[in-house]
Amino acid sequence: MSWIYILIASLFEISWAVGLKYSEGFTQLKASVFTAVTMILSYIFLSLGVRDIPIGTAYAVWTGIGAVGTAVYGILFFDESRDLIRVSFIFLIIIGIIGLRLTYKSV
Repeated sequence: MSWIYILIASLFEISWAVGLKYSEGFTQLKASVFTAVTMILSYIFLSLGVRDIPIGTAYAVWTGIGAVGTAVYGILFFDESRDLIRVSFIFLIIIGIIGLRLTYKSV
């Protein structure tokens, strides 16, 4: 169940990171509230996940999924760069996430 919590936390991480863009420096009320709520939910689910997963592994996977998801969202919806080198580095993050999950040993 802990890995599910980390995945949920990561999805909220993507949500609040994207919400920051829409909040325009916390000047847009709805987007700002959305961002704050998803930040809190992300931390709650992360805290549930680290009960059984080492903090270094959980945090790296959480931020990695958040970084990849946010970067992909930026490419799809904010017309951010699709340069091969940028996409390659995004794939390296994915490889790192997979490697951490595959080498995980329960505590």
